[in-house]
Amino acid sequence: MAGVAPGARLPASKANVEEKLQEIEGVDGASLEATCCADGNVILYIGIHEAGEPAVDFHNYPSDAVDMPEEISNAYTRFLSEASEAGRTGGTEDLSQGHSLLSHPAAREAQMAFVPLVKEHAAELHEILYRSADSDHRAIAAYVLGYSDDKNAVLADLAYALRDPDPAVRANAARAIAAIAVYAKANPASGIIIEPTWFIELLNSPVWTDRNNAAVALVTLTEAREPAMLADLRKHALTALTEMARWKHPPHALPAYILLGRTAAIPEAELQAAWSKGESGRIIAQAASSKTK
Repeated sequence: MAGVAPGARLPASKANVEEKLQEIEGVDGASLEATCCADGNVILYIGIHEAGEPAVDFHNYPSDAVDMPEEISNAYTRFLSEASEAGRTGGTEDLSQGHSLLSHPAAREAQMAFVPLVKEHAAELHEILYRSADSDHRAIAAYVLGYSDDKNAVLADLAYALRDPDPAVRANAARAIAAIAVYAKANPASGIIIEPTWFIELLNSPVWTDRNNAAVALVTLTEAREPAMLADLRKHALTALTEMARWKHPPHALPAYILLGRTAAIPEAELQAAWSKGESGRIIAQAASSKTK
């Protein structure tokens, strides 16, 4: 129905394909998303939500006109330009401070500019996130709020943004919270608490960025293998994790594979060994059929 084959051109119209998929009986949601890259080729993810399966409830689109401070718009535009250059030249990302800092000097400098800006404009960014009809502005707000010195103070706003109707806003919020999770794990005295349910629900979204970002964050959140957290993950997202662990692009499949193995109490060393040997299918089948609560 999607009319797409491996090696073929991407569909001319994303919206048209999604509409056709939603015409299939039993399908009440669909999403196409292209991402980079496998051996230089674009990867196309086709997600559907079947009626009766677990779903994510997103907020309605806000409708107010809320001004974005010009200095924040300019700073974000600069960051996007420098981040694009950083992507071409390679490098690493440091999340130890609770927000993204790229190793590329100019991109890192552009990111550091957000620290004083969020301190000055926190109230305005909050209003934009909740009320602005401009999805681009809400996405900027979600990204910049992650650079707040007071991570606890912005968590509620970022958690709210995880249910934004626009995928780009959700993606920026998910990445911001994931960075805070890294900081919280290394600094338990900070008192930062991140609820795993924020991300577990997103695993049932048909949108690839929702699933991918949620899985990456949950790998950090489940490192201690807290039983209640893993039981909740298994109860609400077993089917989604099994599907994701079978994705053809290994870097994208790995987070779900790890989560699936953890829900089945498979030791971390065994998970890593099986992955290295190309035996992930055996682990996936074992975890999917496990009776572990």
